[in-house]
Amino acid sequence: MLCFEVFRGFVRDLYSFPSFKGFSETMVSIAICLLAVVLFPRELWATQIHADPEGLYSHQMGHGFFILSMGVLAYWLRGRRLIRYKGWRYLQYSALLFTLWNLDAILVHHLENQDDIFMKFSEGTLHAYLRPYPGREWLAWIFFLGKMDHLLCVPAIVFLYLALREMRRSPHRFSPQDDTGL
Repeated sequence: MLCFEVFRGFVRDLYSFPSFKGFSETMVSIAICLLAVVLFPRELWATQIHADPEGLYSHQMGHGFFILSMGVLAYWLRGRRLIRYKGWRYLQYSALLFTLWNLDAILVHHLENQDDIFMKFSEGTLHAYLRPYPGREWLAWIFFLGKMDHLLCVPAIVFLYLALREMRRSPHRFSPQDDTGL
């Protein structure tokens, strides 16, 4: 708590400089935190490893909830016939791609934690490789292809961006109440 108060005091002092005028105190705090993370990294983990078994289960449940949420969103968009507008249609594409990405992630997490499919070497490095057990080569290929989840996630993010950009350009066209006749 004392550390938090010291940090807030530091931000307030910084905020008093004329060059920081125009930025909110929150923005300055976030910028300082990001700068501290970039300049003083201790350990960086790009890939999250889940401890057995609770970490993996809760993570898989998160993917399942994400799938459910995106499915409801896509259903809702279609039910309200909002997909006739470009922005909402982009949002539907984003929801569908996020759904596929989550299904892919669930499959890959499941395969990753099986001990009888392949042996992993140099795991967690840039030079990791797999050696499938005899008769399990096709599962290793599915795992390998599934690990390229960025091919689903990045287009989903791009469609989300396009949807938000389109909605921002013409927000009056994107009120759900306009389309339901309410």
